[in-house]
Amino acid sequence: MIDVLVAGGGPAGLATAIHATLAGMEAVVVEPRLAPVDKACGEGLMPSGVAALRALGVRPPGRALRGISYLDGRHRAQAAFRDGPGLGVRRTELHAALSARAAELGVKVLPGRVEEVRQDGEGVRAAGLRARWLVAADGLHSPVRAMLGLGLPDPGPRRYGLRRHYRVAPWSDFVEVHWAADGEAYVTPVGDELVGVAVLSSRRRGYAEHLADFPALLERLGGRAVTPVRGAGPLRQRVRARVAGRVLLVGDAAGYVDALTGEGVSLALTSARVLVGCLRAGAPQSYEGAWLRLSRRHRLLTGALVSARRHRAVPRLVVPAAQRLPAVFGAVVHALA
Repeated sequence: MIDVLVAGGGPAGLATAIHATLAGMEAVVVEPRLAPVDKACGEGLMPSGVAALRALGVRPPGRALRGISYLDGRHRAQAAFRDGPGLGVRRTELHAALSARAAELGVKVLPGRVEEVRQDGEGVRAAGLRARWLVAADGLHSPVRAMLGLGLPDPGPRRYGLRRHYRVAPWSDFVEVHWAADGEAYVTPVGDELVGVAVLSSRRRGYAEHLADFPALLERLGGRAVTPVRGAGPLRQRVRARVAGRVLLVGDAAGYVDALTGEGVSLALTSARVLVGCLRAGAPQSYEGAWLRLSRRHRLLTGALVSARRHRAVPRLVVPAAQRLPAVFGAVVHALA
């Protein structure tokens, strides 16, 4: 019997399998797509995410990030990371590096998908395999989460993300968050001549229409797009529980607030380590509380910003307030990083 079967071979799933293997367990990943897999993602890793990758023995290529800047066309607030740099890295490069590390450790990645889950007191059967534990790392709209009835309805406004890349030399080693009335644009350096630009909004319209809300940014980019637009959403996913018998949820499948503060991948990587630690200790039920503690700051701060954004006056006040209160802005960035 396999120790850990992982549904989904993205960063959260591969990190779980790598941690399990390093802990002496046999891990198998089931993933329908060939690596490397691209995805709509801001592509900026917080310092905690960089540290989590190093603990896995993974060092993907990318651009060092010094901190975060908020801009609105007239004001600018900037805060540096206090505990070392973050990393701007293409999603495909991150996935390739994690895949290579998993292969190096002997983790099996099998083509397929989990379409049915059957569990008893001793194990789980899924994708034609029998395992002691099943970890659902199958993304924002997790099929496994849906099968087990762990999702909850979200009555709030729905937010969506769109991203593409531009062939232009990065003009800053900070992630820039540009604020406008209907959304935000995130600029992340991911190469010597490449930046990723993601837009987030509750307004459904095309990428070019969103980008038109940021004329200064649009001028810098000069129309040099080199990748197609990728989208994701709705972003907020409410989850009843992250443990259901012998099934545990990790990454976006475990619940998601919003991409506004850019912690998604970092939280997924650190959650994978905590999950495996709970399994190794023979205390899988403790993962629920551990996840809630680990994600508390992210959920509170990101949730507060998203809730505040619903008021039309807030977007034009955020950056001036951050500029006038640099110590507060710096503390918030440090808490998130």
